[in-house]
Amino acid sequence: MFNQDVMTYRLTGAWQIQVRVNSIEVTLEVTPQKRCQVQDEYHASVQEYNPKAGGYARGTVLRGVKADKCSTRYAFVPDSLTVKLAEPPHDTLQSGRDFQLEPEWGNIGCLPGGRLAAQQPVLCSYQHTKQRLDAIVKTKDGNIVLRQGVPHVCLPVPPPLEDGDTHLANVFIDVTTTALTDDLIFPILEKAFPEPPRTTPTPAEQLLPKTVARLKSGQPLRILAWGDSVTCGSFVDEQDRWQCQFVRRLQQAFPGAVIELLTEAWDGRSTGSYLQEPPGSIHNYQEKVLDLKPDLVISEFVNDAGTAPEIICDRYQKLHQDFTAIGAEWIILTPHYVRPDWMGLTSQKNIDADPRPYVKTIRKLAADNGIALADAALRHGRLWRQGIPYNTLMTNAINHPNAAGLKLFADALIALF
Repeated sequence: MFNQDVMTYRLTGAWQIQVRVNSIEVTLEVTPQKRCQVQDEYHASVQEYNPKAGGYARGTVLRGVKADKCSTRYAFVPDSLTVKLAEPPHDTLQSGRDFQLEPEWGNIGCLPGGRLAAQQPVLCSYQHTKQRLDAIVKTKDGNIVLRQGVPHVCLPVPPPLEDGDTHLANVFIDVTTTALTDDLIFPILEKAFPEPPRTTPTPAEQLLPKTVARLKSGQPLRILAWGDSVTCGSFVDEQDRWQCQFVRRLQQAFPGAVIELLTEAWDGRSTGSYLQEPPGSIHNYQEKVLDLKPDLVISEFVNDAGTAPEIICDRYQKLHQDFTAIGAEWIILTPHYVRPDWMGLTSQKNIDADPRPYVKTIRKLAADNGIALADAALRHGRLWRQGIPYNTLMTNAINHPNAAGLKLFADALIALF
């Protein structure tokens, strides 16, 4: 049940919150974060320590802090690690001599000249923390209670509601939380993203007339999803990738449509990377994008977000001209929110306005040039209003959304039609 009650709160202790709903006032005790003890975690081998790599990729990740293809930063408890050789007599290894620890990311790598060879099994004992989302609810009897969520290193979810519950707020316990703060309390302000009223003609009918004509007539429609790792979607099931979610919904909206979905994606790269690839490259722009002769291109490039606005303007103008030349229409997806510090954010609340110049640039460019824009960023920026700290949707705790996060792309796309 959605919250129709007026809830106010104030923090009255490190782990205590006073909640008032209408005339009912209670004090709730939040269970502090607990350290998890891992004993003798077996690793068949340890990679060589690479100081030149990003912190998350310098060594072998300890499983307790492991996220998708990396780890959750700060989940590892510093000074808690003991590493022993797995084979008798189980010699204890020395950090800085036999192996190097990356403490922020919880990974280790063997060092040249040390007693640990890359293919030697080890036993690792250490402590780590997890995230948690607790729910403040009003029960069907009118009581205000706190229900504890299941801890997870990077993808915590609130506990399921019981029959008759009204969900009032979530309390976020991060891996580094030592006391509650206002930034960790997420009142439920809206049930879902407030969809704009449907217009006639629709945005797609105005900006994507050839696409809509094919959908309605049953002529084949070739859609190219073009992007980076978020479009590649190797971290979710294929059916959960944003383009697959979107095409399923598009097919439901136009049952007689004949839709072909193609994907061209390159992990960790940008539109500029494609344009720089020579002929014959597996990611050459001409061969892998334009020569596919798509009817509709949908581009998603969160990796363009660090590029200067003037470069983006020139580059996207070129892309628009190229797509027009082959008869293709274009939808630009604005990117999801990524790890807060990468966006200059200090909180996951009150973040409706995306601070990235890239997002402002492509919104204006699309409006000025009659290009369809699916504003996923707008939806990610309102997750806090639904009680969700947006980064709890990241499978790698950085920038790879889970199925629920990718659904917001599909939501933004289908809203055009």
